[in-house]
Amino acid sequence: MNTLKLRSQLEKFFIEDIGEQDITTDLIFADETTGEIVFLAKDKGIFCGEEIIKTGFQLLNNEISTRVFVKDGQAINYGDKLALVSGKIADLLKGERVILNLVQRMSGIATLTRKTVETLDSGHTKICDTRKTTPGLRMLEKYAVRCGGGFNHRFGLYDGVMIKDNHISFAGSISKAVEAVRKKAGHMVKVEVEVESEDQVLEAVNAGAD
Repeated sequence: MNTLKLRSQLEKFFIEDIGEQDITTDLIFADETTGEIVFLAKDKGIFCGEEIIKTGFQLLNNEISTRVFVKDGQAINYGDKLALVSGKIADLLKGERVILNLVQRMSGIATLTRKTVETLDSGHTKICDTRKTTPGLRMLEKYAVRCGGGFNHRFGLYDGVMIKDNHISFAGSISKAVEAVRKKAGHMVKVEVEVESEDQVLEAVNAGAD
């Protein structure tokens, strides 16, 4: 993951949740009282979110100590201790929900991806993700797919041509859509076509799609 982008995203998430202040926490723990939070696995699966824990708490207070006992992509079981975080209680409580939500979501994606890869059990076929990610979480969700043993497809509309059903409908055919792209795109650009039948596969190949 891009460290700078991760920090920027986490800052936005904290601002959204904390706002001006955490009223409850600030009223109860106004002093410098310290404590610790233990992250425990509540189900078996694939862990993902090591940098979320480390970077997230550091953003709130760089004196917070974080120890993560598992690596991204590692299999975990119910009851496993995943991380230990210690520091000022007020800061721990302000960050734990945002961080926990992200770790749970990413671990869930990694777990489902691993199950899919193992079910496929193929040495030559790859499980790939799509652009259908949660807005704002694309980098994190696609990273989770990789941790589960999958592969990333496009990160956005900008990094590859993918001619879909809507493009085909407006262009008139696969052949016309591929021809239009080939006339304007550089030689380094890969052209993919989303197909729904064997006839469309053959048309795409004959039109020069990659």
